Amino acid sequence: MANERTSERAKEWVEEERSFARSLVHSFTAYLLLGANLGDRINTLHRALDLIAERVGTVVQKSAMYETAPWGVTDQPTYLNQVLAIDTALQPEELLNQTQAIEHELGRVRLERWGARLIDIDILFYDQLILKTPRLTIPHPYLHQRRFTLVPLAEITPNLVHPILHKTTLELLAACTDTSEVGVFVTG
Repeated sequence: MANERTSERAKEWVEEERSFARSLVHSFTAYLLLGANLGDRINTLHRALDLIAERVGTVVQKSAMYETAPWGVTDQPTYLNQVLAIDTALQPEELLNQTQAIEHELGRVRLERWGARLIDIDILFYDQLILKTPRLTIPHPYLHQRRFTLVPLAEITPNLVHPILHKTTLELLAACTDTSEVGVFVTG
């Protein structure tokens, strides 16, 4: 019993130290889109959220889970999607590395663009950064064309302004021509 208390206290101390260290580093707000349409979708999104909180940053907001029609390649199962707002000290490329490592750990295999997948984690925004590298484009280049992205994003940050298009999330959603079904996922 004493060992269990010591172990618990050690875990608390480690988390306090991590929290203190994070407070010394400038943090950025990033918005991530999680998606899954294979396997146990609910559990996969929960596991992804836990790993993001552990390795990437503090989850400060999360949307509901939405059941959404596939986009791009439509002959596949429906998706569960969720948007997270996180505070992170990671730079954009490191954020990408960590999210891809989480995808890999959860079983993601990249076979087909826009194809079915166990998990997908997209970086939508990183503060108001505009970035285009061979590996990463921020803001996400298709976010304004996808209801499955805009609906959960608008739930948690309706007035966030796109740094290139200069429209809020709600304005982008109103202008979106995608007619795909997007509905709050209800369990039970």
